[in-house]
Amino acid sequence: MIPFLDLKAQYQSIQEPLEKAVLAALRSCDYVLGEPVGRFEASFAEYCGSLEAISVSSGTSALHLALLAAGVQPGDEVITVPMTFVASVAAILYAGGQPILVDVDPSTFTMDPKAFEAAITSRTRVVLPVHLHGRLANMGEICEIASRHGVTVIEDAAQAHGAERNGRKAGTFGTMGCFSFYPGKNLGACGEGGAIVTDDPELAAKLRCLRDWGQQGKYNHVLQGFNYRLDTVQAAALEVKLRYLDGWTQARRQIASSYDTYMSDMGIALPSSEERDHVYHVYAVQVPERERVRATLSEAGISTGIHYPCPVHRQPAYAKAVAGQGSFPVSERLAENFLSLPIFPEMTSQQVATVVDVLGKALKVRRVKVA
Repeated sequence: MIPFLDLKAQYQSIQEPLEKAVLAALRSCDYVLGEPVGRFEASFAEYCGSLEAISVSSGTSALHLALLAAGVQPGDEVITVPMTFVASVAAILYAGGQPILVDVDPSTFTMDPKAFEAAITSRTRVVLPVHLHGRLANMGEICEIASRHGVTVIEDAAQAHGAERNGRKAGTFGTMGCFSFYPGKNLGACGEGGAIVTDDPELAAKLRCLRDWGQQGKYNHVLQGFNYRLDTVQAAALEVKLRYLDGWTQARRQIASSYDTYMSDMGIALPSSEERDHVYHVYAVQVPERERVRATLSEAGISTGIHYPCPVHRQPAYAKAVAGQGSFPVSERLAENFLSLPIFPEMTSQQVATVVDVLGKALKVRRVKVA
């Protein structure tokens, strides 16, 4: 059996320091905004290359608060993409904004900058590019366009911890960057968690206030805030896991490189990438007859995923809430063809070879000789 993700293997590899940190947090009995929260925030800010990191209860909370801090109000438009998890759009609606969707680029699966610029109106307040599967969006063009039009950039970096371009890491290109620490993420908590990074100290202060019931000091509620705090135990776990993130990222990149090499002549679309702009939270290929191929892999004991089988504009809960071009052919095609293969830092070369071999048989192409 080859799992899609093996959190048990990760746990076993860091069991001693993880349990020590979590046990210390439990023994402190300081479970809300305890010392590990501040330590993790400082470490994560340093890791990302930002001045501030504000931890919150989930990636969705991070998006919601970032949009509120950016001043999104009812009637304001926020431009994002349909090829994403629904939280990207849900957070816009939570903030009272109007989600405006634009299609993605067919080679990067991230926001098409030209489509973004064409969608800007006098009501556009924020652009929310999504670093899908762990690959950076075209932040150079997006930020340049946003600057010319007076639009705030908030990055949905929920899948892209540590992705880098020209020495800058995900989350630091825009005014704010939002991360998820859901357990399956490249940097995952032992439960839920999220964070916002920014270089603006005023925004950071506002975000810290909003996450804690809008308080400035106990029982002094100056804003209508939320209970979006990261608990101390999760911060303690994340503080430990952050030390291993770069090593895990390198392992993911090596596995992705092996996949690229072995499947280069299979006639299927592989996730293209620059050297460091992808951290391979997901390794998604595009295959014909996906359900048949997936079933063949499953029969061989290989778990796969689909990210995402239904774009947001086709989701029953959101179809009437979003606006945009009406149809998004690239996102719709990707939704029909994406197949996410197993990838996790502890994956062995033999497991990679087995996946490739079975996939080749399922696609009925020449078997690829792998080591």
